Order: sequence, then C-alpha cells, then structure tokens
Amino acid sequence: MLSTQFKLALSAISVAVLAGCVNYAGIHAKGKLNTPQDIPSETVLDVHAPAAVNWPQDKWWEKFEDPQLNRLIQDALASNPDIAEVQARMDRATAFMDYANADRYPSVDAGAGISRSRLARSDDYAGLGNRYITLRSLDVQFGYTFDLWGGKRAAWESALNRATAAEVDVQSARLNLAASVAKAYNQLAFSWELLDLSERDLDRLEKMLTLSKQRFKLGLDNQSQLKLVEGLRNRASAQAIEGRNDIEISKLQLATLSGKGLDRALSIQRPQRMKPYVDGLPSNIPAELLGRRPDIVAARLRVEAELKNTDAVKADFYPNINLVASVGVHSLIGDGFFDSVSKFWRIAPAVTLPIFDAGRLRSTLRASNADLDVAIAQYNKTLNTAFHDVGASATQIHSLAGQVSEQEKARASTFESFTLAHDRYNVGQDSFLDYLNAERQLISDETQLALLRSKQVDASISLLVALGGGFRTAH
Repeated sequence: MLSTQFKLALSAISVAVLAGCVNYAGIHAKGKLNTPQDIPSETVLDVHAPAAVNWPQDKWWEKFEDPQLNRLIQDALASNPDIAEVQARMDRATAFMDYANADRYPSVDAGAGISRSRLARSDDYAGLGNRYITLRSLDVQFGYTFDLWGGKRAAWESALNRATAAEVDVQSARLNLAASVAKAYNQLAFSWELLDLSERDLDRLEKMLTLSKQRFKLGLDNQSQLKLVEGLRNRASAQAIEGRNDIEISKLQLATLSGKGLDRALSIQRPQRMKPYVDGLPSNIPAELLGRRPDIVAARLRVEAELKNTDAVKADFYPNINLVASVGVHSLIGDGFFDSVSKFWRIAPAVTLPIFDAGRLRSTLRASNADLDVAIAQYNKTLNTAFHDVGASATQIHSLAGQVSEQEKARASTFESFTLAHDRYNVGQDSFLDYLNAERQLISDETQLALLRSKQVDASISLLVALGGGFRTAH
C-alpha cells in the first residue's frame, strides 16, 4: 500500500516538475518567404525583352573578345583586396562550422603531474608534521553530452549553412568585381572615342578661328564675332584636355581594380570598341533565377541557418544527459606508481533539466526568431531586387536599341548633309564657314551615338550580372 502511494506521489511530483519546466509556447517567427509568384514579373519581362537567349556562362567577359580585358579581369580576381576580404570571411565561417561539428563528439583529455609538498602537523595523521611527500598522477578524462533532441546537430547544420553562404558570397563578389572591371574598361573605350571627337571639333574650330581672323581683317566680321569664335575654340580645347584626363582616370581605376598598383595603368592600351552581345532574356526566369543569382542563394542559405539555429535553441528547453569519466593512477610511492592500489576510475552521469531561469531561454529563443525574421526579410528584399535588376536592365537594353537605331539614322542624314556641304564648298556654292558648321552637327551626332553605344554595353553587362553571370548553385 505504501509502495503504491509512493509511486503515485512520485508520479505527481514528476508531472508537476515537468509542467513547471521552462517551455517555448507562443514563441515563433513571423516572417514568410516570398516566391516568384508573390512578385509577378513575366509580362514586363516578355514585353521589354522578347528574344529568348541562353543563360550567361562562366567567364562571360570572354565574349567581348578582347585579350586585354581578359587579363585585367584575371588580375582583379587574383589580386583585388575585396576578394581577399570575402575569402577571409569564408574561412572564418568554415572554422565556426568545424567548431560546431567538433562539439557533437566526445572529448578526451590526458593529464600528468608531480608535486612535492610539506605536511602541516594538522594534516599529518601521525601528528608529527615536518614530513615531505611527493604525489605522482597520470589520468585520462572523457566527457560527452548526449544530443538527445538534435540541438548539437542543428547548431552544426546552422554553421554549415552559414559557411556555404559565405562561400557563395565569394562567387557574388567575383561576379561584381568582373562587372566593375568590364564597365571601367568600357568607360575607357568611350573616353578615347570621345577624345577623338573632341580633337576633331577643336581642329574644326581652329580652322574657323583662322577664317574669322581673316574676315575681321577684311572688315567682314566685327570683333564680337571674332571673340565668340575664340571662346568656342578655347572651350573645345578645354574639352580635349578633360578628355585626356578622363582617359588617365579610367586607366587608374582599372589599375586599382586589378590590385596590381597604379603603375599597371602605364601598360593599358587603347581598347577596341566594345559591342553588347546580350539582347534578350532566357526563358523561365522566375523559376531559374533563384538558383542562378549568388546573392539569392546566399540569402536563402542564411534563412536555413537561422531555422537550424532556432532548432538548436529549442533543444535547450529539454532535459539532457552529460557523462564525465576518468581513469588513471595516483601514487605517493615512486616504485608503486602502476600497482593496483594506485589505480582509480570514476564515472559521473548527470541529468540537467531547466526549471526556472528567469526567462533566459525564452529570451534567447525570441532573439533567435527575430534573427530568422531578419534573414527572411533580407531574402525577400534580395529576391525583389533581383527581379528589379533583370527588368530594369532588359528595359534599358530595349530602349537603347531604339535610341541607337534612331541616332544612327540621324547620323546618316547629317553625314549626307556634311558631304553635300563639302561638295558645294568645293564648287564654290557654299562658304567654308557653311562647311565647318555642317561638320559641327556631324561631330555632335557622332558623340551622341558613341554615348548611346557605350550605354548599351553597360546595360548588357548589368543584365549579365542580373542573370547571375554564369553562376549555378549546387545547393
């Protein structure tokens, strides 16, 4: 009867203890991962880029067929400090992953020691004191915390996802760096083309100034007209100087991006004109883009990392078992060190159960869920930005194609007008001034055309980056 009553009491106490334990009821994340269906974009993408093309391939910059550009990008990927920084972050994340993995396994430590001491009379059983003893010890200690609820594995998986995200960050940094070099190279090509046009305009105004001086001496023009032409000539000269400066600045930017020092700029030659080679979008972008943009993949991995971290925190709410054991020898007698009387062993299992912690565990879980919500929000933002990048680049390419087409027609008409003015001047039907004015409009149209073509190349590079630049996740 007593035994039955004792069992009932023990059961009641157990239920009460478990009921009073810390729990995580009511704590959960609030965020929701968006999908491509949550941000419909197919109609806009189809309208602005109807042509179906393949996804970009790795080393997409080789499509520009410029060996100098290839070397500059290779130098940048090998030597730019930005790449070294993200690689160091990847190494750090990998180290934390290895640490979390090691925490799942038992620990074994060995110790050895020797000590010499003088006994006080109060410590001497014989009551004599003034005795000296030498203690020799050798032991092996074993420790293990059982992962009953999967908390340690979840912590390791969380660290694994963070390390993988850091690895993907390296690919993202490489993609953005290659794009920066390609755009800077395109700017250099445009600056050189602009300088050619500026020098042509300067030459035109030099001739116009010579003619104006002659007309002033003959009384055909007044001083105001002469000064106006002088001002135009000086302005053109300043633009030519600025053009040369733009070339040097672009070279220095490329040298800095390459990570090879400013002297690298001295070996950079005039680029050939770059031509865009992307004029459409691949099919099935909403589904495919998620696995082809490194920033999206990294953001998703960080969401998975926070999910696993939340699981690890929840495991701390449950009871767990620790096991500590040791075996070895202690001896006061040197020649009896390994005798049976010197040997010892100890095993100490322990059960831990959180009952009251003033809200520490619940606060930790709330913080973990908040981190998860942050990761989800960042993923949704990254996904939204990715579709914007694709749409904006495709729209710009579509618009620039129309602008270039119209500007080419304008340039063709202006060139025809310039040719007619040249012919009329040769037969004496127009003045040299009329001929120079026709050339001015031609230079203006060619400058605008060069600008639009440069923008086309930049938009093409932006679209390549927006489509992931050949990245393809294996995760």
